Amino acid sequence: MSKDSKAITSENILFPKSNYLWEDSPDPAKFSECVHCGMCLESCPTYQQTGLEAHSPRGRVYLIKSVAEGKLQLNDFFAAPVNACLDCRACETACPSGVQVGALVEEARGQLYKASPPSGFPGLLNKLFLRGLFPYASRMRMLSQLTRLYQRSGLRKLARRSGLLRILPAHLQEMERALPDLKSKPVLGRIDKLLAPIGNKRAKVAVLTGCVMDAVFADINEATINVLRHNGCEVWIPQDQSCCGALHVHAGDRDMAKQLAKRNIDAFLSEEIDAVIINAAGCGSTLKEYGELLKSDPDYAEKARLFAEKTVDVSSFLDKLGLIPPQGELDLTITYHDACHLAHAQGIRIEPRRLLASVPGVRLIALPDSDRCCGSAGVYNLTHPEMAGELLDRKIGDLPGGCDAVVMGNPGCMMQFMVGVVRHDRSEQILHTIQVLDWAYRGRGEKKSNKTENEGCSEAS
Repeated sequence: MSKDSKAITSENILFPKSNYLWEDSPDPAKFSECVHCGMCLESCPTYQQTGLEAHSPRGRVYLIKSVAEGKLQLNDFFAAPVNACLDCRACETACPSGVQVGALVEEARGQLYKASPPSGFPGLLNKLFLRGLFPYASRMRMLSQLTRLYQRSGLRKLARRSGLLRILPAHLQEMERALPDLKSKPVLGRIDKLLAPIGNKRAKVAVLTGCVMDAVFADINEATINVLRHNGCEVWIPQDQSCCGALHVHAGDRDMAKQLAKRNIDAFLSEEIDAVIINAAGCGSTLKEYGELLKSDPDYAEKARLFAEKTVDVSSFLDKLGLIPPQGELDLTITYHDACHLAHAQGIRIEPRRLLASVPGVRLIALPDSDRCCGSAGVYNLTHPEMAGELLDRKIGDLPGGCDAVVMGNPGCMMQFMVGVVRHDRSEQILHTIQVLDWAYRGRGEKKSNKTENEGCSEAS
């Protein structure tokens, strides 16, 4: 598309020399709110690590605005700091003006994706995983099945003992070592699509099973369903649901993200429900922003808004519903990590802690800088392994002593922490908030083996 063929919008009327050529360009109403005060600087993980202005939130906003003004091209100089952003939203928590840096970065990445489609390793990730695998539940089930075969057949032991894995980069070797044992098959298509509440019915909810969550952490989906039922929820699992599109939005592939969003909206709004329940922070953040993603779509804009209003993280939902306290006592000392897209993007901090505090026997120790990014950030630990590794090392170094487990609410963070535990030879279990509750409802009061849990965190189901 040539610059002359751009549709007339308010953006290019205000900025006639703009080098943003495609739909969903960064919104001037967002970047114009930045006054470059610098309050965001110390909250930004990449600025903390590099000290570079271009790798700070206000630096990125300035660059995004410069492209709109025609002062800068959609080139590598612009792409490097924009793509190096973790999109953790910590700057939004710190910003007194409420600048939506995350949305601006995602919109800018959308323009870069159109201008220069990903190639090399990022292009392989996009083609193989983001477009070829994650959008298809049947393929994710196949991946889960093949992974279980690899783990159980002896192939994993053979690959490790033979040294075959040494051909992989160091960070991928660590990921392979940290991958949990897949003891549960994906929930979608296996568990009944409608499950009755345990006790009196208090609500009817729909559960998003997710792509990575269901393939790798199906036990957490099972735990989520069990805890919801124990709290009087009739649980519906829409069979036509798909990947939420979060990773696609982060990567700039907004076209695929919109396709997935529409599929989910159609699936979840086909029945009357009280809430769409999410147990993955990154997914929940994106689902709540479907209205923004589809704001220009005349057929889906309103439906996306309604869908977003029904979307709620499982911890927030249970806290607001009023948790029926579990009776099982757990001998467990834990610390809690705030997933970025739960704390910063959704503003959910106290609710998970209240739920954990309600479990008899659980002792909660504060984690310093608990809301600083661990470096996972979708596929950031694959595309930017050095920066992700530095952030992970710092995070693991902050873990307080004497903990049996580190608890959080996002599968990406869990996998990143599992790598950290392997890298630093730590013994902590890596758990989801809902797993702790599930153990208590099931009356599993024994303390888990740390070594066993880190080798396979799916034991809870």
